[in-house]
Amino acid sequence: MLHLRLIVPPDRTERVVDTIEKTVGTTHLVVLAGAARHPSGDLVMCDVAREACDELIGHLRELGLDRDGAISVESIDLSLSKRADEAEAEAPGEPADAVLWEQLTDATHEESTLSVTYLAFLTLATMIAACGVVLDNAILIVGAMAVGPEFGPLAGFSTAVVQRLPRLAVRSLVALIVGFVVAMAATVAFSVFMNGIGLFEFSMLGADRPNTAFIYDPDLFSFVVAVLAGVAGTLSLTSAKSGALVGVAISVTTVPAGANAAVALSYDAYGQAWGSSLQLLLNLLGIILAGTLTLFVQKWLWTRQRRAMRKPAGTA
Repeated sequence: MLHLRLIVPPDRTERVVDTIEKTVGTTHLVVLAGAARHPSGDLVMCDVAREACDELIGHLRELGLDRDGAISVESIDLSLSKRADEAEAEAPGEPADAVLWEQLTDATHEESTLSVTYLAFLTLATMIAACGVVLDNAILIVGAMAVGPEFGPLAGFSTAVVQRLPRLAVRSLVALIVGFVVAMAATVAFSVFMNGIGLFEFSMLGADRPNTAFIYDPDLFSFVVAVLAGVAGTLSLTSAKSGALVGVAISVTTVPAGANAAVALSYDAYGQAWGSSLQLLLNLLGIILAGTLTLFVQKWLWTRQRRAMRKPAGTA
């Protein structure tokens, strides 16, 4: 269940209450007249099944609450209520399958911001991966994959395509492109420094690397894994099962590929640099395509259920 807290202009309170009462899967409706001060208005609260929340938020936005009042949504960790159980049973579908498009858009917008923190994480992840590829150390490669924040802009771009949000699409592409350019440039400098103090050597890059050779030698499996990871990551975001994102992060070689390309460039090893860059592009393309198609399918399936998300007026 989700908890909605609404600040409603008094002239729209009746329509808001009526909308809530007509939405399948709502319960625990509370109206406190004049309780809100900034902005001023009535405070309306209710609990709603996750699978009914997107429909309800859409109607509330049509009433202008996002402009003249406020719509806040919180997850309920525990609800001991027979009526809540009944409301969840009334709502069609399963909570894990429900997509909160407003929440997804907000989350991907934040994750797609070209911030100092984002650049720092991506740069550090690329440097860690650089150590991993030179040492042929799979543990360092996995650690770098987990640290890298690049899935945020990838998911943001897919969301922007499905939701037709050009500003989010541009924001995501800028974060992705600038992020990797900065991270790889910093890693080239890092590689030169490590070579200068004797910790990196060209012979280490050219030696047999059974654990990390796949990073600069892409094949069809690279694209297939990226597609599967893109589907899994998108489902993780839309179903609020964020724990799966860790598995997604260590399934694709975006950061290690960028790192290997950077180290290879520092040694003028253009063959490896090209192979790693191709691996990077294949992974990015696979994740974006898979994420976009997954969201389109989810939106189509969810649209088919929206007709069932209403209930007769007057039911509690």
